[in-house]
Amino acid sequence: MDLTNTTDNEDLKAAKDEVKSSLPPITNLKLWQWWLLVFLNIGFLLIGQGVAVLLLRSYYEKGGHCNWAATLAQNAGFPFLFIPFILFPSIKEPSTTCPRIILMLIYVGLGALFACGNLMHSVGLEYLSTSTYSCICATQLVFSAVFSFFINSQKCTILILNSIIVLTLSAILVGVSGHPTKQVSQAKYTLGFVATIGASALYALLLSLTQLSFQKIIKKETFAVVLELQICTSIVASCVSLAGLFASGEWRLLEGEVMNFHDGSLSYAMTLILTAIAWQICSVGAVGLIFVVSSLFSNVVSTLALCLSPLAAAIAFDHSLKGAKIMAVLMGIWGFTTYVYQNCLDDHEAKNKHTDDKPPECSC
Repeated sequence: MDLTNTTDNEDLKAAKDEVKSSLPPITNLKLWQWWLLVFLNIGFLLIGQGVAVLLLRSYYEKGGHCNWAATLAQNAGFPFLFIPFILFPSIKEPSTTCPRIILMLIYVGLGALFACGNLMHSVGLEYLSTSTYSCICATQLVFSAVFSFFINSQKCTILILNSIIVLTLSAILVGVSGHPTKQVSQAKYTLGFVATIGASALYALLLSLTQLSFQKIIKKETFAVVLELQICTSIVASCVSLAGLFASGEWRLLEGEVMNFHDGSLSYAMTLILTAIAWQICSVGAVGLIFVVSSLFSNVVSTLALCLSPLAAAIAFDHSLKGAKIMAVLMGIWGFTTYVYQNCLDDHEAKNKHTDDKPPECSC
């Protein structure tokens, strides 16, 4: 009798938790709701990443040069993510068996890595043009395939291998044929190239570790957990960035940077504020795609944004796209296309397998 009562109490508690959550579990979504969520996150990632890269590059072109300040801007927009909790106060996280201390360690670890990756992205954007930076960042898909294979048990097919080779050649073509501008020395150009490669590898690793955390440790099934993870990791990353800003002494240069900014102090503030918001929207889309689909698919969409960034930069900053860069963009698009085609084949195979596994219906 006691065992029955205990079981009933647990079921009642679980039911209450489920009622309190205004966001249904992903597994309970209908097909059209799932696709709507996927496309919503794709939109967040494409728009957020495209706008953030252009704004951050604009920061450097108009006189900004504090890498730690740019890194802080990429992480400090997390208060923007509290808006859904304010508008929908009934949102409540589902219960989890994971100890809170373990969650905190995950958030601290991922947040510190995010700060390091964003710093390397800032260095890359300072010394490279937007088109060069975007083409080199396309190598994150290569690193994603490697990390997904070893960390997330993602299979590597001929089409994925083809995508890896094409994107690698695309990045090499950009690196070999690229030339520094008049304001950037060859040494700084090389530093920007290496920093961007390192940032791409770290970003791919972070996506795989995030997916592993969702699947093996967090095990929560509402979209609210995406916001929680992004908020907590951004707080940690902001603290690391703030510590780096003061430890490096760059904070002493901020007053002069604001005064000498090309379009004035208001433009300086708005550039960094909008950059912070855009990066948070991008991050929510990236983490959301990891949660709903996989880290591999999240990186595929991110690579698509990178392929489109040089075209946007050519319009926004009047940069030229000639010769090797055009070829690199086309190779990046080709690598992305083969990756998407492989995902379509995997979906088709999974549907066929699911149909074959269904028991035959009774004809009586």
